[in-house]
Amino acid sequence: MLRRRSVSILVLVLFAVLLFLDASYGLASWPFMLLFLLFLLFTVFGSFFIQWNYHLTSLHSNMNILKNQIALTFDDGPHPEFTPKVLDLLKKHEFKATFFCIGQHIEKHPELFKRILSEGHTVGNHTYSHSKLFGFFGTQKVVAELKRTIDLVKDLTGQSMSLYRPAFGVTNPMIEKAVKQLNLTSIGWNVRSLDTTARVENKVLNRITSKISKGDMVLLHDTSQKTVNVLERLLLFLEDKNMESVTVDKLLELNAYA
Repeated sequence: MLRRRSVSILVLVLFAVLLFLDASYGLASWPFMLLFLLFLLFTVFGSFFIQWNYHLTSLHSNMNILKNQIALTFDDGPHPEFTPKVLDLLKKHEFKATFFCIGQHIEKHPELFKRILSEGHTVGNHTYSHSKLFGFFGTQKVVAELKRTIDLVKDLTGQSMSLYRPAFGVTNPMIEKAVKQLNLTSIGWNVRSLDTTARVENKVLNRITSKISKGDMVLLHDTSQKTVNVLERLLLFLEDKNMESVTVDKLLELNAYA
C-alpha cells in the first residue's frame, strides 16, 4: 500500500525528471499538470480511505487470530436512547464490544458512559466535538480535542484512553502528528456496515454477514433504532456461526489504556 512519504518522494523524483526533460527538449505543460493532479488525487483518497494507511497506520483487523472472534465497534455515543439498548443486547448474548465515544456526549451522559465500562466493554477516543471540520483542524487543535476527551474520561474513571478512531475515518498529516504526540493507537475497521446511510435494515445486515470472518472489526453506530434492530439479528447470526464478539484490545492483543 502506498504511503504519503513514498508517494511524495516519487512525485518529487518525477518532477525532477520532467524539469530535466523540459530543459533539454522542451515539454508542454500537461505532464506537470497531470503529475500534480495524480498527487492531489492520492492525497484526497488517502485522507478519506482509512484502510489505505496513507497518512498514519491504523489497525483494521487481526487476520492471524486463531479463535473464531471478531470485534464489534460502535461510534458516536453514548446516546441516551440507543446505547442502553445496545448494551442490553450485548449483555443478553454475553458479547463484548468497543465504544468510540465523543467527549461532548460523555459529558452529557457520564453514568451511561460508566455503565459501558462496568459491563466489561472497552472505550476509545472519538474526539471531543466530532466537528464536520475536524479534517481541517491544525495539529494543536486536534491535540486539544483528543486530550480534552482523554482528561474527561480520566477524571470520570481513572482510566487514560489509548485507542483513537478518527472522526469520519479522515486522516491527514496534522492528525498523524497529534496521534503520535499523544501516543495513541489509531483503530480503523475492515467491515463497514453503512448503518448511518439510507440503506434498509436487511441490506445493512447482509453487508456485514456476507463478508464477516474471524479477526474482522465491524463499524457500527449506537445512534439509531435501525442499528439496534440490525444488531439484534447480527448477534443471533454470530451465535449460529459460533463467532464471539470481543473488545478491540483483546482482538488485537494490545492495551486499551495507558
